[in-house]
Amino acid sequence: MLRGHQSWAFEHRPMILSTVAIGGPMEAKGPLADDFDLLHADIRMEQKSWEQAERTLLDEACQKAIEKAGLTKEAISFLIAGDLMNQIISSSFAARTLAVPYLGIFGACSTSMEGLALASLLVNARAARYALAATVSHNAAVEKHYRYPTEYGAQKPPTAQWTVTAGAAAVVAPNDGKGEHPVVTRATIGRVVDMGLSDPFNMGAAMAPAALDTLVSHFRDFDLPHDYYDLVLTGDLGRVGSRILRDLLVEHRVDIPQDRYADAGVLIYGDLPEVLAGGSGCGCSASVAYGHVQRRLRQGELRRVLVVATGALLSPISYQQKETIPCIAHAVAIEWPEAACQTGGRAT
Repeated sequence: MLRGHQSWAFEHRPMILSTVAIGGPMEAKGPLADDFDLLHADIRMEQKSWEQAERTLLDEACQKAIEKAGLTKEAISFLIAGDLMNQIISSSFAARTLAVPYLGIFGACSTSMEGLALASLLVNARAARYALAATVSHNAAVEKHYRYPTEYGAQKPPTAQWTVTAGAAAVVAPNDGKGEHPVVTRATIGRVVDMGLSDPFNMGAAMAPAALDTLVSHFRDFDLPHDYYDLVLTGDLGRVGSRILRDLLVEHRVDIPQDRYADAGVLIYGDLPEVLAGGSGCGCSASVAYGHVQRRLRQGELRRVLVVATGALLSPISYQQKETIPCIAHAVAIEWPEAACQTGGRAT
């Protein structure tokens, strides 16, 4: 199962039984609005605080993912979840509500694919029957925690990104052989990369080298041609970071076709001017991967997708102590069953 130094090949090809993406009012303005299962018109979601609203998003995403899978919460072997709040409280409180065995993780904005990789590992190893991978972010809660409260009205530079208000979840199950659901075929676990950047308003530039490192490792570990995937989706580098990554890919001779690369932070809001360099947050790559990408897979527009979720592992304390920003990226390959069987080239 282990490939190279940091990758897994899932020989039993666990399937993604269901996915859910739930957003807020800003996400309803973006070009991917129709790919969300539910969009809230009220960013407070009738809660008393932003943090409680974030928890509501995650509660809803988990419950709806279980319902779409045709299951009850008692069938879920493990919940694997994380978020950006102190001590991942949104995830822990959602786990309290679900009352299922729980593994809390923190990968910052890479949490979605970290969770999906671990859920697939458990199911592939038959250590779980059904595993639920989930994450969430809320614009007002995260901005208050990492930068400035929205009420403060602080001016931001054009490199800054807009934290996505979204909760997303996926149910991973053993492959039933019917070919009716996308399957998880591979994963590459990222290394921490720190290029000495320290500006929390330029996260895309800080995370781009981590995305490159994971992409290079993924194609190397599996001996895959660079054009193997129909789509390589990073998230969430935004406009600044994705441009840097494109340059780095050329420099390192990773020849991913330009029309097969996209970034979740760019896709989710399109040309909305208020988001500056694009979207960010745990809910960004999660909602694009579990909403937009899953819809395109199920409609046959895509057959092979590699989602590379990036995360900046800073905290308010590390920033105040003038530390640089360590970053990471985790990659998960999601394919339609018959496409996964047609490995092509050197893939296995």
